[in-house]
Amino acid sequence: MAGPVSSAPAIELRGISKRFGTVQANRDICVTVPRGTIHGIIGENGAGKSTLMSILYGFYRADEGEILIGGRETHIPDSQAAIRAGIGMVFQHFKLVQNFTVLENIVLGAEDGPRLSTSLSKARRILIDLSRDYGLEVDPDALIEDLSVGHQQRVEILKALYRQAEILILDEPTGVLTPPEADHLFRILRGLRDQGKTVILITHKLREIMAITDNVSVMRRGEMVGTVATANTTPADLAERMVGRKVLLRVDKAPATPGETILEIRDLRMTEDGIERLKGINLTLRRGEIMGLAGVAGNGQSELLAILGGIARGTGSIRMKGRELDLTGREDGQDRRAQGIAHVPEDRQHLGVIMDFAAWENVAFGYHHDAAYRRGVFSDNAALRADTNAKMERFDVRPPNPDLAIKHFSGGNQQKIIVAREMERVPDLLLIGQPTRGVDIGAIEFIHKQIVALRDRGAAVLLVSVELDEVMSLSDRVAVMFDGHIMGTRDAATTNERELGLMMAGVTETA
Repeated sequence: MAGPVSSAPAIELRGISKRFGTVQANRDICVTVPRGTIHGIIGENGAGKSTLMSILYGFYRADEGEILIGGRETHIPDSQAAIRAGIGMVFQHFKLVQNFTVLENIVLGAEDGPRLSTSLSKARRILIDLSRDYGLEVDPDALIEDLSVGHQQRVEILKALYRQAEILILDEPTGVLTPPEADHLFRILRGLRDQGKTVILITHKLREIMAITDNVSVMRRGEMVGTVATANTTPADLAERMVGRKVLLRVDKAPATPGETILEIRDLRMTEDGIERLKGINLTLRRGEIMGLAGVAGNGQSELLAILGGIARGTGSIRMKGRELDLTGREDGQDRRAQGIAHVPEDRQHLGVIMDFAAWENVAFGYHHDAAYRRGVFSDNAALRADTNAKMERFDVRPPNPDLAIKHFSGGNQQKIIVAREMERVPDLLLIGQPTRGVDIGAIEFIHKQIVALRDRGAAVLLVSVELDEVMSLSDRVAVMFDGHIMGTRDAATTNERELGLMMAGVTETA
């Protein structure tokens, strides 16, 4: 059979619709992706982006519509059919066997026959060529569990290329990457495009869309709003198309009016697996201010939040409202809440919620002993559901169903539920890690406003984010961490990305 016409688009989706029960996930979607381009698809959480890509990759079957690959109508009943059609997908949460080598993961599911040694030998030769051609250098014999997140992502891309993918779908690819890893990924994607591959990028980050894509399609509530050339649009225009209203892309806040010192950290140290993670941290935080912790992931920010949140041990001194906190492990997260400390953890799905439990049960976690939620010795589940309903309305959680298991909410709506649970009580100190990771532009604006409003009500906020622009725009002061140390503290209004970036690399202007 003759191959596809070279001038035909890589992908055409015509009239794609998909319904799950009463929910219309996709409605009459039409989009064309030219060959050899990087095409962005953006939209709020729940807009239908992932459903659409799951149809293209064969995870779901469309109720209506046609898929054309290279100008030919193509039936894609499962992922194997998608692979045969030249489509590869790199998921946000990687599909790798941790105790297998890179080479074994590449071959897994694509063996040539019963003799694995033959498949591995062939794969090694191909892998070396692919790594060289696309700048995807990785040790074929390394165990996946020993690789950084960025290198694991390269393995996922290599898996798709090994299976001769001409079309690559990447779902939120920078959500787990450090800024340098994200920059390297963009160089890889440009190289793939320049060699004729077609890339579809699903992301919430408008800055990435503007930096890397050729065209961008915008989805809203299951429908395709439109497709534009990236050069002919702006972040503000895209945000308005996504949300259906004008969106403030900067944090609008008045100058802080700090009050009394509420948190004092002196010579805080932490050792884990024989490695000193925190090396004598000294920090103070006052009521009515937001302190941002900037730094590349892995430099001690997570450990600091864990100790303050009562889920890790340390040595040194932490005083909260003048009271010494126990750092030996005798106090836990519930004790910290009783002391006026609320915690929105960095890893929401492992530390913030229990995925199989209902939304109203998750709202109760950590606060289930409160008198408002009790009826004698029993929980007042009706009161909990009513409280969750009210929080969902105030925080625009979709769908507003307290009985729905938390795993059925999008990541952004899971985050809203956690934020509502922790912020609504107006704690003295809010610990918040990666507040907008995997969250769409409308929800980002909302969460930022809630953080500022909490500050203005007299709370202190300690913020950790790998997004430097988020730290700079939200914070009143910025502390930079490197290798377990505080490199210095700067006024957010007078510092700049260059100064903070140097500090994040362990360099100061006077060094």
